[in-house]
Amino acid sequence: MPSTESLRAAEGRTPAEYDVIVIGGGPAGENAADYAIAGSDRTAVIVERELVGGECSYWACIPSKALLRPGHVLAAAQAMDGLSATGLDVEAVLRRRDHFISNQDDASQVKWARDHRIEVVRGTGRLVGERQVEVDGRLLLARHAVVLATGTRASVPDVPGLRDALPWISRDATNLHEVPGRVVIIGGGVVACEAATWLATLGADVSMIVRGKAVLASAEPFASERVLAALRGSGVQVLLGTEPTSVHRPDAKDTGEGRIHGGPVTVRLHGAQGDTEIEADEIIVAAGRTPATEGLGLDSVGLQDGYVQVDDQLTARGVDGDWLYCVGDLNHRAALTHMGKYQARVCGDVIAARAEGKPLDDARFTASADHGQVPQVVYTAPEVASVGLTEAAARDAGHAVETVELDIAVAGSSLARNDFAGHAKLVIDTTSDTMLGATFVGPEAGEQLHAATIAVVGKVPLATLWHAVPAFPAVSEFWLRLLETRRA
Repeated sequence: MPSTESLRAAEGRTPAEYDVIVIGGGPAGENAADYAIAGSDRTAVIVERELVGGECSYWACIPSKALLRPGHVLAAAQAMDGLSATGLDVEAVLRRRDHFISNQDDASQVKWARDHRIEVVRGTGRLVGERQVEVDGRLLLARHAVVLATGTRASVPDVPGLRDALPWISRDATNLHEVPGRVVIIGGGVVACEAATWLATLGADVSMIVRGKAVLASAEPFASERVLAALRGSGVQVLLGTEPTSVHRPDAKDTGEGRIHGGPVTVRLHGAQGDTEIEADEIIVAAGRTPATEGLGLDSVGLQDGYVQVDDQLTARGVDGDWLYCVGDLNHRAALTHMGKYQARVCGDVIAARAEGKPLDDARFTASADHGQVPQVVYTAPEVASVGLTEAAARDAGHAVETVELDIAVAGSSLARNDFAGHAKLVIDTTSDTMLGATFVGPEAGEQLHAATIAVVGKVPLATLWHAVPAFPAVSEFWLRLLETRRA
């Protein structure tokens, strides 16, 4: 490691020294810093160019769920005898969203960091050498570790006229200040399906342009089919096998995040029905993410821009020494907030152990859950909750597979709401008689997921699960019916 004296001589300035430097102040970065110094006298700093709390807190998970939840509650109330539910107060829904994102004020997040002895430096951080980070001309030196946690940014496809039309990206959709009357969404993944769900609930006329043959294409087919049917049932026009060929918006204007960017936009399409066009008041691009490495200085340590490959201790591959780590979306292992936080906990523990000269032979120093054991909830209506491998993925991986599935129809589901409709599927490794994966679709399906996650991660034999008795009359009684179906 370069000495402080050599850095002074080379740079003509005195670097600020910390034990751990984290570039990126989202949930993963916060957790990495916290775990790396907890219970010690080590020091840490988070470098953040926007808001501490990151994408999830202000532009993704939190605001999107705040927008989705009122629609879910309204639908549940409308499916319950004895209640009167007429609709949503859009302004109140947006005020509630603003409350949960603290009106994009990160003061409480900064306070949390400082209360945990983590300094916050505002600015754009970039690597300039081994253990060296520059922040807008200020040099920082890490004694033990630098952690990259800069995440990803929305991708905009190279469609003629699309960029000039100033389309909304996910940040605009989650932070909308006005509901467009007509919306075209490009994409059919999680972001697109969730945005279509809340926009339709808030009164927009929504069309989805999906290149593939299904929405949520990586999910179990039955989950994709049920979400598609529900979207169409709510009035969303979903055009499968369709691509935009050009976009035209003559008076596009940068009116600010979440505000309609000018006049009407015309999208020309090519699909099974030939060439058509559609007009809308706003267009949303939900077509994937790109690693946020531009200007990060990866070349200074021998890496290229793009996703940063890591080992199971979150140490960056291709870099000499064990000092550079990468957590969260930027390593492309599992692009979900909860998995980024999980990786960060492992990463922080690894940094602490290495700083203290401890061996890394404990399971907590190895990230394993992001290998085929990832839980995820898609908060559409119905929700899709899944963990582990789908049947197709399990077969592709060479497992001997058995599946068991059924509609969720138990006393608890009938009591929950009049129109309860759900389905559950388990993917079982017949060699070990353990679960490789599970998918549940239905109202509040996400609340049923953790039991499946424990079973998958813990490799609990199905013979043991038989003795995990679900409470009556809870919706979770469907677990018993699944196991009974297998025994039949």
